[in-house]
Amino acid sequence: MDPTYSMGELMRRKTLFRFFSFILFLAAGCAPRTPAPTVPAPSNAAVTETGTATPGSACIPASARREEAVVTGITDGDSIEVEVGGVAFRVRYIGMDAPEMNGEPLGQESRAANAAFVDGKRIVMIRDLSEADRYGRLLRHVFADGIFVNRELVREGLARAGHYPPDLSCYEDFRAAEEEARTAGRGIWGLLGSPTYFTHEWGSCVDGCVTPPAGCVIKGNINRKGEKIYHVPGGKYYEQTVIEPEKGERWFCSEAEAAAAGWRRSDV
Repeated sequence: MDPTYSMGELMRRKTLFRFFSFILFLAAGCAPRTPAPTVPAPSNAAVTETGTATPGSACIPASARREEAVVTGITDGDSIEVEVGGVAFRVRYIGMDAPEMNGEPLGQESRAANAAFVDGKRIVMIRDLSEADRYGRLLRHVFADGIFVNRELVREGLARAGHYPPDLSCYEDFRAAEEEARTAGRGIWGLLGSPTYFTHEWGSCVDGCVTPPAGCVIKGNINRKGEKIYHVPGGKYYEQTVIEPEKGERWFCSEAEAAAAGWRRSDV
């Protein structure tokens, strides 16, 4: 049988229900709340977008993000120091490699040309895919006074095109600029009659060396088909190529030496 209640009993029960509901409401309002998880604020960008117009380039889309900086120092032919909003950064040019400042031929000339393009100037920088290299340097294409500096240094024969994945947007442009410099015999391509700045006065491997002298870094590889192919720093397969002298592979100090010994340059 269902229980029955008098009107007074029902009213009393409703009053008690409302009272306890009110108490629970107050308790919920006064209880300490668990703070909502915080989302870390984005770190300050190395450089800020300015929308500054830069010269067109087939390998850089018009929508690419532009970043402004002031050049405060020149490290060598492919590296500079900049300031952005009073903060200092180091920058490494994308897609090319200039002679080192350790005595390599035209190292000083390459640095001087780089300085002439950018030193003390306000430049526009554009990244490809990578933000920075393992040394903490920003990786950028650089424009100054309407000049695409990376490409111009290659075109003048003061740097060579480099294959550095994943930043390959302008690789074909740089290879074309390198071929122009090579054909014209500019800079490193006309040095001492050798088409490379990897010719060093302190080392030679005319017939190929089993152990490379200091500064001799060209790798003479023999592939599975028996083809003799040499690789230079910055080439697509340079880092992964291991020289095995027992198979007839050799080191060379210049491309001229490698070519004379029967090796051909890698196509990539």
